[in-house]
Amino acid sequence: MLIDRKEIFSGRVIKVSVDEVQLPTGLRIPLEIVRHPGGAAVVALDDQDRVCLLRQFRHAAGGFIHELPAGKLEPDEPPEATARRELIEEASVSATHWESLGAYLSSPGCFTEVIHLYLATGIQKATGTPEADEVFQVEWWPLHEAVEKALNGEFTDAKTIIGILRAASRKKIA
Repeated sequence: MLIDRKEIFSGRVIKVSVDEVQLPTGLRIPLEIVRHPGGAAVVALDDQDRVCLLRQFRHAAGGFIHELPAGKLEPDEPPEATARRELIEEASVSATHWESLGAYLSSPGCFTEVIHLYLATGIQKATGTPEADEVFQVEWWPLHEAVEKALNGEFTDAKTIIGILRAASRKKIA
C-alpha cells in the first residue's frame, strides 16, 4: 500500500519517484520506482514467414542490437494503435491482420512499464517516417532463424525475444 510518494525526476519519457510503501507483511520501506507510459511492439511476419527486425543503435546497450518495431504509448493511445503506427513509421509496412500476443512487465522490481505485443500479418508496403533520433536498418529474417537467435542468446532485447517466441508458438498451435 502506498503511503507517500516523492517525485525526484521528471524527464521526456520517464518519471522517477521514491515511494514509501507498506508491504503485505506490514513492513514499511522506501522503493525507487521508474514510471514509464508503456509501449507496444510488433512481430510482423510476411508471406514468406520472415520477421521484420530493426538493427538499431542503442546507446544504453553499447551499440547496435536487433529489435522488433516498437514504440512508447502516447497519452490516451490504445496499445494496438501504437503498434500500427510504429510498424509504418519504422518498417515502412502496414498489416491487414492483427492479433494480440499479450503483454509483459519489463522489470517489475522497479519499473511500471508494460509492453504489449502484437502479431501482424498481411504485410503491405507503406510510407514510413522514422523519428530524427532513430538510427536503424530494416531487416527481414526467416522466423526459424530469429527463433534460434532468441533461444541461443544472440538476441538480447527482451521484447524481441518474447515476441518472436510467442509468435512462433502461436504459428505452431494454429
